[in-house]
Amino acid sequence: MQTLSLSLSLLFFYRSKSPAMGDDYLQLFVDETTLYNRIVLANLLPSKWWDPLPHVLQTWLRNYIAGTLLYLVSGLLWCFYVYYLKRNVYVPKDDIPTRKAMLLQIFVAMKAMPWYVGLPTVSEYMIENGWTKCFARISDIGWFAYLVYLVIYLVLVEFGIYWMHRELHDIKFLYKHLHATHHIYNKQNTLSPFAGMF
Repeated sequence: MQTLSLSLSLLFFYRSKSPAMGDDYLQLFVDETTLYNRIVLANLLPSKWWDPLPHVLQTWLRNYIAGTLLYLVSGLLWCFYVYYLKRNVYVPKDDIPTRKAMLLQIFVAMKAMPWYVGLPTVSEYMIENGWTKCFARISDIGWFAYLVYLVIYLVLVEFGIYWMHRELHDIKFLYKHLHATHHIYNKQNTLSPFAGMF
């Protein structure tokens, strides 16, 4: 349900007040987000830290924690596999990045993480408030429309990522202050799985 919701939220950015998008229908999206918030936050933090927060901040915190865990766990597993289990198969021993380089990459990624999780948080907020045309169930639109919307969404996301990355290079201020760090890791002995996020 969330994939369809997010894909359609960016595809149709307008406030819809059709009968299908009434308050009861929008509550389905709020309930879904609340469930995800509780799954992540209730299992990792004391409730007194996050329960008093407004719903949108709970969603941001959930995205931040889940994104950070996904980044760290996948990076660690990838490093373990490539650098230790398959040592000298994929990367010669002399080309394995130093711990210092990897820690710096993690530090830079952690500085970027609060901003990265902002987009899905805003997207979920827009969906919950009916500012997008979303469907809670595939049966509301059918499989064909679902697949068409999904393909359009993926094309638009790739297009947007390409242009955002291009602008990070073309706008000198953005390159110098945001993106240049990404390009110091361009050799095998400095590039690690942790460098891919910034």
